[in-house]
Amino acid sequence: MMSADVKANILVVDDEDYIRRMVVYGLQMHGYTCLQADSGPAALDMLDAHPFDLIVTDLMMPGMTGLELLAAVQLVQPNIAVILLTGVDSSDTAIAALTQGAYGYMIKPVQPNELLINVVNALRRRKLEIQHLTFEQQLASEVIARTEEITLRLVTASEYRDEETGTHIRRIAQYAAFLAQTIGWSADQVELLRLAAPMHDIGKIGIPDRILLKPGKLEPDEFTQMKQHTVIGASILADSAVPLIQMANVVALSHHERWDGSGYPQGLAGDAIPESARIVALTDVYDALRTDRVYRPAFPEVETLAIMAASKAQFDPRLYASLIENIEEFRRIRRSLTDT
Repeated sequence: MMSADVKANILVVDDEDYIRRMVVYGLQMHGYTCLQADSGPAALDMLDAHPFDLIVTDLMMPGMTGLELLAAVQLVQPNIAVILLTGVDSSDTAIAALTQGAYGYMIKPVQPNELLINVVNALRRRKLEIQHLTFEQQLASEVIARTEEITLRLVTASEYRDEETGTHIRRIAQYAAFLAQTIGWSADQVELLRLAAPMHDIGKIGIPDRILLKPGKLEPDEFTQMKQHTVIGASILADSAVPLIQMANVVALSHHERWDGSGYPQGLAGDAIPESARIVALTDVYDALRTDRVYRPAFPEVETLAIMAASKAQFDPRLYASLIENIEEFRRIRRSLTDT
C-alpha cells in the first residue's frame, strides 16, 4: 500500500455526488484528508478557509469548467497541485490541461491504483517544486545581501576621501528606492536602484584632495575638474553584464544632469535623462542641503524646500511633486539614518 504524503489535504471537486464520494473514499483509505465541493465556485470559496495541497477536479462541470477552475486556482494559490478528471478521452484537451499547468489528467472511470499513483506523483512533484522555489528565494536573498556588502565596500573607498558620511550614502539609497516605488517601478527595479544609488559619486575617488576637500567655493577650473567625477565613475562601472552595475553606471554618469538641460556632463534635458539618474539627482540635492558640509552647516528643512522650490526647473516635475507629497516619509528615513 502506498502511504500518503504526510497529512496532505485534498479537495475533490465534481458536480456528480457519487463520483466525489468514490474518489474521496479511495483517497481516505490511504490516509489523505479530503473535503468536497460540487462546483468550481464552491471550490474557490473553500480555498479561502482551508489549506489544500492538491485539487482533484472534474473537467466538464456546469458554470465553471475544470480548466477555468485550474486557471482561477493558479491566480490565488499557485502552489496547489491540480489533477483533472474527464469522461472524454481527447488528446487536445489533455494537452491543453497539461500546458495550463495541470499535474495530471485521468479518464473516467478512474481505477483506484491509477488515482493513487497520480496523486502520489502530483504531491511529490509539488513538494520538489516548492523546495526548488524556496532554494531560489534563499539564493536570491543571499546574492542581494552579498551584492549590497560589495557595493558598500566599493562606496567606502570614495567615502574615505570625501566629506560625505556612510549615513548619507544609505539615505540616498532609501530615498531613491522609495521615490521609485511611488512612481510605479517594479519591486525588482526598485531593489536594483536601492543598491545602485550609493555608487552615484564613486568617481570622486579620482578627484584630487585639494579640490574634493576644499572648504570654500571652487574656482572655475577646479569645478571643471570636479565635474569629471561623473565620467570617472561611469568608466569605473563600464562594460558590465550585471544589471546592477549597468544601472550604477547610468546613475554615476547622469546624476548631475538637469531637467532644464543646464546640468553635466552631457547637458541632457527632460526625458533624455535616464529616470534612475533623475531620481538620484533629486534625492541627492535634498540630502546634501540637509547635511553639514565643511564649508557650511546643514540647512533646516523649511529652507531646504524653499531652495529646491526656487530651482525646481532642474528637477523632473513628477519626481519633485512626489517628494513634496511624501515629505513625511523622507523625514522618517532621515530620522532613522542620522549622522553621528
